[in-house]
Amino acid sequence: MANVRDLKKDINYVLGDIIEAVYVWELTNASKETKKSQAIIDEAISTFDGLIAKINDKKVENKKAHFKAISAELEDKGRALIEKINTLG
Repeated sequence: MANVRDLKKDINYVLGDIIEAVYVWELTNASKETKKSQAIIDEAISTFDGLIAKINDKKVENKKAHFKAISAELEDKGRALIEKINTLG
């Protein structure tokens, strides 16, 4: 990981792309119910808020390990959200 700014950008891009993918799904499936897709968007937004709050936590002992854990959490939660998008139907 290069720096905190890059980690924040990664969080923004990953979760932004997930939200965009949900919107694209909604546009291509206009006749289907959007409750599940809106729940995915809400989860992505809450994930974003949680990860940014963790980054801004100044009471961390080992910053390198802390940021590495945040990066791993982003990857895990991002994959989970993508799986949810793939199961929309």
